[in-house]
Amino acid sequence: MIHRLAATLRLWFAPQLIKAEGTTPDYRFSLANERTFLAWVRTALALVAGGIAVDQFLTELRWGMRTTIAIVLLTGAALCALRAVNHWVRCERAMRRGEDLPTSRFPVLLGTGTAVAALTVIVVVAVGWAGK
Repeated sequence: MIHRLAATLRLWFAPQLIKAEGTTPDYRFSLANERTFLAWVRTALALVAGGIAVDQFLTELRWGMRTTIAIVLLTGAALCALRAVNHWVRCERAMRRGEDLPTSRFPVLLGTGTAVAALTVIVVVAVGWAGK
């Protein structure tokens, strides 16, 4: 398990190792993979902005509620950014090896988590759970 994690992290920081595998795919596929990576990073940045916004602008909420929502959003951002790198590497390797692209449950988890966070904020704001 630790060996596999170390091998994966090595690929993150040594793209020449990925390039050494298989054959070079059509550049359009590599660029599409990169655009997908950038979309995941934009999503992570949006979650960071949401976490900061909750903490800074929903000051009428109890500190614990506001902090919890902000931390959940910021944690989602960190996971999304890390997952973006991992997914990019996995897809690039699969394309070079001529394998099927990897599947992932992460989009469902991210979408569901974001929806739950948004609904929580809506409920908290609508009900007005105020207090410091």
